[in-house]
Amino acid sequence: MIKLSVVIPAYNEAKSLKKGVLNEVFDYLSKQKFPWEVLLVDDGSTDATLKLLRNFAAKHQEFRVLAEPHRGKGGTVIAGMLKARGGVVLFADMDQATPIAEVEKFLPKFNEGYDIVIASRAGREGAPVIRKLMAYGFAVLRTLVLRLPYRDTQCGFKAFNRQAARKIFKRMKIFTPIKSGFSEKVRASGSSVSAGFDLEILYLARKLKLRVKEVPIIWHHQEGTKVNPLKDSWEGLRDLLKVRINAILGRYKV
Repeated sequence: MIKLSVVIPAYNEAKSLKKGVLNEVFDYLSKQKFPWEVLLVDDGSTDATLKLLRNFAAKHQEFRVLAEPHRGKGGTVIAGMLKARGGVVLFADMDQATPIAEVEKFLPKFNEGYDIVIASRAGREGAPVIRKLMAYGFAVLRTLVLRLPYRDTQCGFKAFNRQAARKIFKRMKIFTPIKSGFSEKVRASGSSVSAGFDLEILYLARKLKLRVKEVPIIWHHQEGTKVNPLKDSWEGLRDLLKVRINAILGRYKV
């Protein structure tokens, strides 16, 4: 049985791929003594990303490629999470701002009985001031509106045991899986980091009474990030309110 699945979303990541980020992932995982897999989920890229992913997977049998329609990070990660076969399923960013080796801090927590382990970027060393201000403001809002008791909800490095992953990702409402894929309403235009995606995950985890552990990790700001301060702040506020409205209307059934 596969112990660890790693889901990596990709949207126009040709530049990062040419730098060899997937070699870093392979080099680390190939040294582990347990079975693993990596799902590379293309988010309808318009550059050479899909071709580069397929070329890499053709040479590394533990890597699989999923070609998805463009709908932003949230919907793309859900597609991968629902097709992962591991006992523990991690999603991580392509740029390796959080190095894949940080999963070593996560795996023991599942043996302690936790269902979900999330990364916490204390201080966000190297991040521009505007991103730190965005993070602080968003933390205040999510505490007031959703009462989520975590220091960092937005880090793109989260792991779930298989049962928790299935329970959560089948109940997502901002990005709703349907039998033929995803509805048109979740298609995105341009790069989208889907801020509400992480909030919805953690809100559902609380509703389902799953045990969540927050763990400090190493994180490095990466130049060329897809975060857009104005666009993503607005989308984050919008999605925060969507989660709250869905909750009020009783749409998150457990």
